[in-house]
Amino acid sequence: MAKQYDVLFRLLLIGDSGVGKTCLLCRFTDNEFHPSHISTIGVDFKMKTIDVDGIKVRIQIWDTAGQERYQTITKQYYRRAQGIFLVYDITSEYAPDGVQKILIGNKADEEQKRQVGKSQGMKLAEEYGMDFYETSACTNYNIKESFTRLTELVLMAHKRELDGLRLSSADELNLAALEDDGSRPDGTANSTKACWC
Repeated sequence: MAKQYDVLFRLLLIGDSGVGKTCLLCRFTDNEFHPSHISTIGVDFKMKTIDVDGIKVRIQIWDTAGQERYQTITKQYYRRAQGIFLVYDITSEYAPDGVQKILIGNKADEEQKRQVGKSQGMKLAEEYGMDFYETSACTNYNIKESFTRLTELVLMAHKRELDGLRLSSADELNLAALEDDGSRPDGTANSTKACWC
């Protein structure tokens, strides 16, 4: 059976509990939004294949638990990620080296509850050299754009490995460390978990 993608990247959603990481993930992968909040336990993931610059990119997006008690579980996933979304809630006063990062201000549909100005998010992103997006999983605002942009940044960071892929479709891209091993690590949430915020 032919491979359905050219390269696989692991992206990580991190942020405090309740900022909407699972909502972002479900909106991007399933185009669904569930306003109810059920906290992620440990780590969960979903996958989606997108086309970027003629390359079929399979992205494995890891959704981490925001609660402090799960920090030891989620930290082990940082090492394997090629890109990280730092997500915060614009309706909450708190706003938060080799790995590509984008700062996400989520819940942009709740403008009337805003406590963090867009300029604050932009300033923080600029200070740390990150792209910045305000998003809304509820309204689907900037969801595809932010996920595509982080995927593009990861692709650019791996340009040398990918040049061979662009030049010759017959050659197999050798990114063994990025290949999907098809298994779920211990401590992940149940694979039948529905998408809930």
